[in-house]
Amino acid sequence: MNLPILYSFRRCPYAMRARMALILASKQCELREILLKNKPDHMLEISPKGTVPVLQLPDKVLDESLDIISWAMVSNLDNVHIFSKTEKTLYMELVHLFDTKFKHHLDRYKYSSRYGADPSEHQEECKIILENLDAKINPDPWVFGLQVSLLDISILPFIRQCKIANPEWFNAQQFNKVIGLLDYFEQDNLFILAMQKYELWDPRKQNGNIFP
Repeated sequence: MNLPILYSFRRCPYAMRARMALILASKQCELREILLKNKPDHMLEISPKGTVPVLQLPDKVLDESLDIISWAMVSNLDNVHIFSKTEKTLYMELVHLFDTKFKHHLDRYKYSSRYGADPSEHQEECKIILENLDAKINPDPWVFGLQVSLLDISILPFIRQCKIANPEWFNAQQFNKVIGLLDYFEQDNLFILAMQKYELWDPRKQNGNIFP
């Protein structure tokens, strides 16, 4: 059986949300876990930009996580919240915010020496974004109610990275709804399955794994 091939790095938030979308849509693939410092030749051949996730399909290659999510969800929306028009607008706004401004500050908060940045300045910017998010949402238990949405899987991996950078600071903040949402996310089976550890891909062994 020839399955789509997914190149992934377990801790990458972009790859994480792509894996969760594949789980929710029940789309099987051959998962090839890699290290970003040792990218396989085949991955670079099909996606020269060298970032994950990369999904090789029979007729095309998708190397943006949101494109992979869209592809996965075309035929199966049973397990995700269906957006209303207003919710869809909020989804698009927040995903853009977290993929651009929040990610910019998060990188400079986590890797300040790499960027020559002041970590406290960028930590404060992350805090402001999360406080604004907290004012907009009322999770129960997900952002839009009982069923997980594409907004949840798209932004929570980045919020989790912010927490990992300094858990004590993160949990002491006043964005309590965001903290509760992230706690629920980290205990949910979707997250646990998406974060399962796999042996690194070795082209000599052809040791890909069926996922999910």
